[in-house]
Amino acid sequence: MVSFARPKPASSPSTLVIRNVVVAGRRTSVRLEPTMWEALTEIAQRREQSVHQLVTEIDRNRIASSLTAAIRVYIVDYYRAAADGAGSGQPRPYLA
Repeated sequence: MVSFARPKPASSPSTLVIRNVVVAGRRTSVRLEPTMWEALTEIAQRREQSVHQLVTEIDRNRIASSLTAAIRVYIVDYYRAAADGAGSGQPRPYLA
C-alpha cells in the first residue's frame, strides 16, 4: 500500500512579521504578512498619517474583532473602495 501523506517539516517558519505599534499611547505587537504591512504603510502615506495613527483609528473603530483582523479588514475595504471608484478611499467601519 502506498501512503500519500506528506511529511511535516521539522519546523516551518512563520510568514508573519511582528512589529510594535503604538495604539492610543500604548505599545502593542501586531503580526501581519509582509504584503499587509506594505499595504498599511502605503495607506498611511496616502492619508498623510503615521502607521501608528492609522492603527489607532482602526482600533478605535473596530467592533468585536482582534486588532490584527480589523487591520486586515480595513486594508481590504480600503482597496475595494478604491476599485469601486468611490474615490474617497475611506472604508466603512470594520465589522470583522
